[in-house]
Amino acid sequence: MRAPIRPNRRLLAACTGVLLSLSIVTPAVAGPDPASRAADNAAAQISALQELKRSQTPVEAKLDTTLLVAKRGAEAAGRGLRAAVPALQTGVPADKVTVDIRGSASPDLLGHLRKAGAEIRAVSEHYGSVRAEIPVSAIESIAARKDVKFVEPAVGAMTARQLATPADDKAKKPGKDDKAKQVAERTRQALSVKAEPVVSEGDRAHNADKARQQFGVTGVGVKICALSDGIDSLAASQAAGELPAVDVLPGEAGSGDEGTAMLEIIHDLAPNARLGYATAFRSDASFADNIRKLRFDAKCDIIVDDVIYFKESVFQDWIIAQAVNDVTADGALYFSSAGNEGNVGDGTSAHWEGDFVDSGLAVGKWAGTAHNFAGANGVQIYQPISDASSRNIPVLLNWSDPIGASANDYDLYLLDRNGNVVSASQNFQDGTQDPYERVQTPLAGGTGLRLAIVKFKGENRYLSLSALRSRFKDTAGVLTAYTTPGEIFGHAAAKNAFAVAAAPAADAFGRDLEPGDPANPAGPFPGSFGPGSQVERFTSDGPRRIIYHADGTQITPGNVSSTGGEVRQKPDLTAADGVATTVPGFERFYGTSAAAPHAAAIAGLVLSGNPGLAPADVREALMNTSVDIAQAGFDNRAGAGILVADRVLGYTGASPQPLAKAQAPTVRANDGGNFLDPGDTATVTLPVTNRGDGLAASTSVVLTSPTAGVTISPRSKYYGSIDKGQTAVNNFTLTVPAGHPLGTPVVLDAKVTFAGSQSPTTARFPVKIGQPSTVVHDFAYTGGPLAIPDNDPTGVTVPVEVSGIGPASRVTFSIDGTQCTTDQGATGVGIDHTFVGDLVGTLRSPTGATATLFSGNGSNGNNMCKVVFDDTAAQAFRGVVADQAPYTGSWRPNQPLEGVLGAADGTWTLHLRDTAGQDTGSLRAFSLHVSGFVTAGS
Repeated sequence: MRAPIRPNRRLLAACTGVLLSLSIVTPAVAGPDPASRAADNAAAQISALQELKRSQTPVEAKLDTTLLVAKRGAEAAGRGLRAAVPALQTGVPADKVTVDIRGSASPDLLGHLRKAGAEIRAVSEHYGSVRAEIPVSAIESIAARKDVKFVEPAVGAMTARQLATPADDKAKKPGKDDKAKQVAERTRQALSVKAEPVVSEGDRAHNADKARQQFGVTGVGVKICALSDGIDSLAASQAAGELPAVDVLPGEAGSGDEGTAMLEIIHDLAPNARLGYATAFRSDASFADNIRKLRFDAKCDIIVDDVIYFKESVFQDWIIAQAVNDVTADGALYFSSAGNEGNVGDGTSAHWEGDFVDSGLAVGKWAGTAHNFAGANGVQIYQPISDASSRNIPVLLNWSDPIGASANDYDLYLLDRNGNVVSASQNFQDGTQDPYERVQTPLAGGTGLRLAIVKFKGENRYLSLSALRSRFKDTAGVLTAYTTPGEIFGHAAAKNAFAVAAAPAADAFGRDLEPGDPANPAGPFPGSFGPGSQVERFTSDGPRRIIYHADGTQITPGNVSSTGGEVRQKPDLTAADGVATTVPGFERFYGTSAAAPHAAAIAGLVLSGNPGLAPADVREALMNTSVDIAQAGFDNRAGAGILVADRVLGYTGASPQPLAKAQAPTVRANDGGNFLDPGDTATVTLPVTNRGDGLAASTSVVLTSPTAGVTISPRSKYYGSIDKGQTAVNNFTLTVPAGHPLGTPVVLDAKVTFAGSQSPTTARFPVKIGQPSTVVHDFAYTGGPLAIPDNDPTGVTVPVEVSGIGPASRVTFSIDGTQCTTDQGATGVGIDHTFVGDLVGTLRSPTGATATLFSGNGSNGNNMCKVVFDDTAAQAFRGVVADQAPYTGSWRPNQPLEGVLGAADGTWTLHLRDTAGQDTGSLRAFSLHVSGFVTAGS
């Protein structure tokens, strides 16, 4: 137990008089002076909250304030707290709450959570974080575990989309089934009626259209990947011809459509770039995981996002920024929206940062002195929030202690004009916690809301206070709003990330940000950006002062104040917003969410026309060729300026690049047999296709094999010049040694060289050796129904033992059943599950190789029965729609089952996971069908 904090009688005595001196606006009522009554309210209520903090147990100190208040409030003793602070809101439901559990993601913790009645939502082993929906009654038992450092309400996030009309929290939003039906209908319409393509005005405004024509560069050879909320309308956009194939991380499609709109922008500007996607909205740690997966697994060259998590650190690179650092260190380019939180220049921000100034004024009974925002200009311990933008606003307090090691304890309070505490964040910081507190303004907003920062104990630190998407605004004659530049924070402020500000490409943003604001700027379309272009009035400003290295060491040892650390000049660049897409709700897409993909696509053109260009050289080109706007030189709203594609491509000397790649070979035994056996000689016909923008001159192929004893003749062949889009073919002779094991494939490695920066390209092809058996061995699951956990990444894993096969020549997989119906809970189907489109099925072989059978396919259709996944099937399962439910028949899997061929004997596993809420279902019946090879003489 902590020793109780003794009351500071001098501060307590001063409290009432001090608060009286702060002119607080209250309604005119009879009785005691309203300002005095407000001061008394504030003093009494903060004192009650500090008593709660003072009385915490060590286990309770591992709970966020809101969880502690909810826990205590549910107890009989909590009645006094509710009476003492009647207006306090926690936002914690009475029964279950979604939380982030920090410290571990071990199987033991997950098992404890399930026993406690929790539902797992996201798991990150890399960052030691679990998001789960848990019973409020189980909070304390979870926090009591030694492998749990802290439990907090699930950290919120938002994209940098700017709504044309303010969000209506009471408006009825379409349900999950309605959304799926709307998307299905749009897909059908797109397939039946080919509309004119919709192209972002940013393509013209950035001169990207001109640049593609002038330099002959289209994005070939580059993979650009996005992270946002979701891609619900991906199939509809593809059916309309607005998007090509997109490599989506299995199970990571997310929910929403901002990702679809971002991908359409990228494709408009870099039409031949390959695309990838993953959601950023499972949890903060899952966002960081997906950043890494897009680079290290999906091999993305450029990554772009438009998301900010509220807990991202201001003064140090936190887990998301650390993931950005990981991928940029590996050579990726990373772009992120600068945010729509406003800027000092336009008077649109609610951000203040600076050193703590002791007001000398006590706040509360037990401890604490209030920060003085006025500094040398007087005494003011409140920061006023604008009435016009006070609805449901997250307010963040950070200070200059290292993440996970804060020993200085600051608290944050939101009060109304009557001195009532509306929201409070007063977590303990005693050396192992984060330097972070957060409150939320009421859903309906309020008048006269103000913030107070209290140093509960410890040393003075550099502070950052932000009310996202609000403003600090003067209360006439009462409170002064104090603002400073530096709204940009989190991973957009990572050293090698590009934080992208927004400027309108065409029409001005269609509403005042607040009543009485100046007119919003308009863009140049159908012209192009120039020196007269203006940034959006809502775009966030920089710079960002960083105090700590990512590992928590001080950048300037001994100085963690406003003169310490390093200053990162942000934003870096400006790009277009206010552009057209075909995505419902994003027909006119405003915000730095739209700007970031424009910048990423232009960078894609740079890499496409200059393969292998170092990230530092790309940065130099983008920064040096941007058109200077706003203030002269680099400034904290527009960065280096606005991108113009033809200027940057000219600066780098971009040119059409060939991209010659070997395609799958045809192998024919020279003895005329239908199969290649040990000891055989065969002719290998190897095609090479130029998928690039330019002529592949002087193309040649070196064909080798790492398989012991294999010979290939000749080793290399000249293919000549291959025009773009064309294919050339040559033959090689392959000899397999007589002692080569039957069923073990021979591996061919093709290295294609040509005149171009993308040269060489490599590809690996397995060649089957032996006659595949026509005998199919079936291995069926024989257990009872297994529930598929709702919206749980851990899912359900089912083993199947295989023996007596040896090497596998062919594998198919079936979801079985005795009847096919869409009825919920049907017992005769192989998988009864609502929203098959939320399921991900993965097959793993004994060798560890995996193949995704299905992922995000099937929309809101129910149930799978008598489905066969076969590489030779005529149709791909990724193309199924809801009308085809219940799903049955033969389909190609999302990833070829050929990838799991090899040693068949051992344990195979099927893993099923559900990726979204509101689903029910069970796995009932499935089978693995395996063929081996025919041995000699059989």
